[in-house]
Amino acid sequence: MAKLFETSKIKNMTIKNRSVRSATWDGMAEIKGYSTEAIDTLSTELARGEVGLLISGHAYVHQDGQISPRQLGIFSDGHIDGLSRMTELVHANGGTIAVQLAHAGCHSNASFTGIEPMGPSVMKNENGPFCREMTKQDIDRVVSDFGHAAIRARKAGFDGIQLHAAHGYMMSQFLSLFYNSRTDEYGGTVANRARIILEILRQVRAEVSTGYPVMIKLNSEDFIEGGFSVSEMLEVSAMLENEGIDAIELSGGLINYSGKYGPARQGLLKTTGDEVYYREAARLYKKQCKIPLMLVGGFLSYDVADQLIAEGLTDYISLSRPLIREPNLLARWKAGDMRKAACVFCNLCLNAAREEHRLYCVPQAKLAN
Repeated sequence: MAKLFETSKIKNMTIKNRSVRSATWDGMAEIKGYSTEAIDTLSTELARGEVGLLISGHAYVHQDGQISPRQLGIFSDGHIDGLSRMTELVHANGGTIAVQLAHAGCHSNASFTGIEPMGPSVMKNENGPFCREMTKQDIDRVVSDFGHAAIRARKAGFDGIQLHAAHGYMMSQFLSLFYNSRTDEYGGTVANRARIILEILRQVRAEVSTGYPVMIKLNSEDFIEGGFSVSEMLEVSAMLENEGIDAIELSGGLINYSGKYGPARQGLLKTTGDEVYYREAARLYKKQCKIPLMLVGGFLSYDVADQLIAEGLTDYISLSRPLIREPNLLARWKAGDMRKAACVFCNLCLNAAREEHRLYCVPQAKLAN
């Protein structure tokens, strides 16, 4: 039997195969973060397409944590009805769904929030400071915000939670010396920089049952000078394992900064040897950690995905852009059509989400016309 299509469990969450729809911003929420019919349609399509675990787009846990236009929100009880509609549709179509909880930290967009961005330390650009340093009171409030969001997630019917600690969002900022120059208990050593992540994890865990899955998305590395490294990722992963995290998804790169690699690399992967961006980081992780690994980035071929699971290099294959082009990709592979995913990693889909408030494959739409 194909390893990709075997059933598995994370805590009390049953996943029908070992595929994950990695959290993807779609730009289709309402202005105040409420879910919409367009998000319902997309989620339903992915569930029908045999995605094992669908992770929502990043949902901001407080009004001052928004980064993207029409980003999904989970900062008030008013969001619960729309989110409940999403989970009910996914479940009705045989799917499993988790919500990604996020705060953008210093990359929060003041034009949306009306609030000065805050992060672990002051950040500057050519125009001067654009982010203030968080106080201990700010940190405590954000930890509480994640806990309240976890309560809403359960009420809305999500099967699990993923914390967003990758790509230069707030928790990622605390982990990275590129952002974090604090000299208190939240700066300096890896243990200090990871402190807020562990506090958030404990707060979220306190608000949900012991059997409820709490996962995290973590950078393998930042790919920028002075940024979070693979060795630091391994240290933080060990801390998270000790704290009882239920799964770790590895990604890489930073938003808003042009390091060697960004989170959404451009360019067609011509051979199977070009696939899998974080293969070496996954290998090192698996030598140390027992917590299930979700690996995202550069997957196009069924054989590569299935082989990496069979070899034990990862436990789950996470996909983002390939599922924008083909929401039914997993169903196609399961039916025996093993052609590689059609995505060419052009990133025009992300431009469409930003400019048109809808997520779709632009080259595919042009071909259809």
